[in-house]
Amino acid sequence: MSTGDLNWITNFIWGIADDALRDLYVRGKYRDVIRPMTVLRRLDAVLEPTKQAVLTMKTNLDKAGVANQDAALRQASGQAFYNTSRFTLRDLRNRSSQAQLKADFEAYLDGFSPNVQEILKSFEFRNQTPKLSKADVLGTLIEKLIDSSINLGPKPVLNGDGSVKHPGLDNHAMGTMFEELVRCFNERPRISTLSAPEEVEAAGRLLSCPR
Repeated sequence: MSTGDLNWITNFIWGIADDALRDLYVRGKYRDVIRPMTVLRRLDAVLEPTKQAVLTMKTNLDKAGVANQDAALRQASGQAFYNTSRFTLRDLRNRSSQAQLKADFEAYLDGFSPNVQEILKSFEFRNQTPKLSKADVLGTLIEKLIDSSINLGPKPVLNGDGSVKHPGLDNHAMGTMFEELVRCFNERPRISTLSAPEEVEAAGRLLSCPR
């Protein structure tokens, strides 16, 4: 992926933050929402192809009374992590109420494997969910991050003729994009401290781990 593509993605995500969070957070606090939401979308995109396989495996393991399910669920997902909720982010669009969206989003978060739960805990992201829901912003963030004009998945998005519409984002490119995003969050609000995105680095390591 070219530097221009990465810069475009970074600016697109910054635009999401500035559009959706401007009246809810000061700019220096955008990162508390956008960093974890971007990580979630990346994990979600990676897991989409094997979602049904994970749900089927989960059902079979529960029926068989298997207590230690982690290894089998990793194998089903093809990754070092998984999500056993019935939702993807795409499934959470167009909820009838903010209360329903909040409940389903929390169920989605709860479905992630323990290693992802540690990342979410480090982000302290669950503290933001009530605020986002009350302000009717959670659905907007989800809609914008799954927009067809941006691809945070590892595989390219193709046009109808088979040509590449959006290139895939490998783990190295994703890390580079996050570094640029962190720089934007620090520079644009004129914050002098450049904090290392430890949670993002943890997510990157997780994506690179063999299952």
